[in-house]
Amino acid sequence: MYHFTRPTATQDTEQAEASTPVISLTGAQQNELLRALSREELISLFEHLELVPLPAGKHLFDFGEKMDYAYFPTNAIVSLQYVTEDGGAAEIAVVGREGVVGVSMYESERANCSAVVQTAGYGYRVRAAVLRSAFFDGGALARQLMRHTSALFAQLAQTVAGVRHGSIEQRLCRWLLERLDRSLSNELKVTQEMIANLLGVRRESITCCAGKLQEEGMIEYRRGTVIVLDRGAMEHRAGGCYVPA
Repeated sequence: MYHFTRPTATQDTEQAEASTPVISLTGAQQNELLRALSREELISLFEHLELVPLPAGKHLFDFGEKMDYAYFPTNAIVSLQYVTEDGGAAEIAVVGREGVVGVSMYESERANCSAVVQTAGYGYRVRAAVLRSAFFDGGALARQLMRHTSALFAQLAQTVAGVRHGSIEQRLCRWLLERLDRSLSNELKVTQEMIANLLGVRRESITCCAGKLQEEGMIEYRRGTVIVLDRGAMEHRAGGCYVPA
């Protein structure tokens, strides 16, 4: 068993141990990519994993920064965003318990986007150099990382197509469905302002579309919370803008 923090000399040892999360193989397997590894591969990586809290709004890295760590979310959701010169941000992909954020394949690699925690939770982090070494050793981890990269490209293509051909309502449905795919419940902690910013549209447009979806019984919206009531109808409304992960 490994602890993600160690009590300092000034802390009461018993109290620190009681409040410190303990990680286990079972806990690490809450991330689907890690769960896909063989027991032997996971054990070899396990000693390098550190359980960390991922609070909403935390920047795991920003555009142009060196990525020192890769993160395997468990119940957190991370938004990958492209930031423009004037400070605007547009979401290009989203990652949850199915994947990993911050993989760098060479030492001097810099981030080509920003990674911001959108839904608070936990994740396992590992130093980028350790993951890079494990990748070049081959095996199931290398295959899973390549599959995940391919899935991210597919998600990016879907996002671009949605911006070009989808209505705001379709893009809103896709955005909510992507979160639902990575959430442990049908309740999403989001605001209309957040959605508008990441979709690059006016807040009034999101307010109008969300109101329509609520009138039709697809969602229930309260300030800061969206509850998805009819996923099937929402998928139908999203049309070609959404393909299940």
